[in-house]
Amino acid sequence: MTIREQNLECIAPVLATFRISQTGGVDDLKDADLGRAVTLTSNFEVGPADDGTPVLGQLAALTLTDKDNGERLATVQVGGICRLPLATPVPNVSEAVVGGAAGTVKQAPALAGYDPAGGNPARGIVLEVNGSTYCTILLN
Repeated sequence: MTIREQNLECIAPVLATFRISQTGGVDDLKDADLGRAVTLTSNFEVGPADDGTPVLGQLAALTLTDKDNGERLATVQVGGICRLPLATPVPNVSEAVVGGAAGTVKQAPALAGYDPAGGNPARGIVLEVNGSTYCTILLN
């Protein structure tokens, strides 16, 4: 008898709804960003995670369509286990991540014996790394 693969990503996700940040009157998140990492950009607003930004979670759903700028809402997985696309440097298992470019995540930088004002921006515990494509992370 073989051991069955487990889909840990469907176990108890914690979801929250946010407004979407805009640049020049255009939403910063589109349907193509589903499954990517997002960060807080303002009060109750999210946008794609960018280089070194704290990761809020994974973009799980968007209301309406891409043409409905300013009216859409984003559902973000803020807790549980999810899979996020990677940038370099690639994290190792048990490390934390920060935002990479365009909704990816990367290995959190080492801090020089102190946390910056507001706390350490690193998030999660990496459970699995698939080459340089994605990692599975516990959003704790």
